This record gives sequence, C-alpha cells and structure tokens, in this order.
Amino acid sequence: MGALFLASASPRRRELLAQIGVPFSLVSVSVDEAPSPTESPEAYVERVARDKALAGLVSLGDRDGCVLGADTSVVLDQHILGKPADRADGLAMLAALSGRTHRVMTAVALASRSACEVRVVISEVTFRTIDEAEAERYWDSGEPADKAGGYAIQGWGAVFVSQLHGSYSAVVGLPLCETAQLIDAFGLPRWTKGSS
Repeated sequence: MGALFLASASPRRRELLAQIGVPFSLVSVSVDEAPSPTESPEAYVERVARDKALAGLVSLGDRDGCVLGADTSVVLDQHILGKPADRADGLAMLAALSGRTHRVMTAVALASRSACEVRVVISEVTFRTIDEAEAERYWDSGEPADKAGGYAIQGWGAVFVSQLHGSYSAVVGLPLCETAQLIDAFGLPRWTKGSS
C-alpha cells in the first residue's frame, strides 16, 4: 500500500494524526475551496476533502502511497462560517454564535490509486453567552483570526463551549475514530512508536 501522505497545511491535523501513532509525510495541494451556491455544507466539506486527497495523489507522481485530505466547516443556520476576513467579521461571528448551538462538519477522505473513501462527521457545539468586551479580548489574542468560525476549541476558545455532542477531534479538524477506520481499511499502520 505504501506510505501515507497528509494533504493539509494544518498543524492541528498533523498533531492529531501523530496522537494516534500514524506515520505520514506532508504533501502540498491547491484546490478550489469556494462553496458553490447550490452546495449544502455537508456536500461542500465532502467535496473539498475528496479534492485534497485526489490532488495529493496526483502530486505523488510515480510514488506509491495513500493521501489523506480533510476539511472542516462551522455551520450556523445552514450558513458556512469561514475564517474571519477582519476584526469586524470575527466579532460578528462570535456574536452570532453566542448563546446558540452550531454544527461543525468535518470530512476526511483517504485516496489510493484504486479507491477514495470519505466520511463526514457532524458535531453540535453550544456556546454560552459571550459579552462584547470578552469577544473583543478574545479577538485581540490573535487566536481566532485564522480559524473557521472565528474560534479554536483546542485553545482559548474552549471557555465558550458549554456543550459538545459529537467528536471533539472532528471539531479540532480530524475525526480520529473515523480516520483510524479508514487507515485500517486501507491497510496502513497506526499506533506506531516514533511517528510523531
């Protein structure tokens, strides 16, 4: 089956794969991540994860291996909240999420020369009420600037989360249960010492 390649620039996905002892190398890909107006959020994350995995496979050239791609979207009222464009956008996202439940959709795709399998994991995250001053302090920390939905559950943003139904690792960016199932199905190693 060859080696595993991760088609992601996300340090969080690298840390999560290492957490379950999966040896991998990085591969750089560029795919169209613009949502289509007719695409549901679930179809969107599935498409982007699949596109990343398949683009990574193409970039391997003659090398043998499998490529893992993933994509995460924060979804409120069927609307995808991407990375904040600026401070005003980030504060607006936090205000919209405050005191409400949103969904985090993460797709993971694993592609080989003969197959491409995708799993989509949907988690529900409930935020407590966030006052404006606290939202401003959080934005000023710098943490939310490059995060989908304008927060990081694995960082300081954890203080806003009053409930989580689903997969914590999927909210961070890679559903480890489903990822391990795909890795096993493709005959790749995990729980390998020294893989981090």
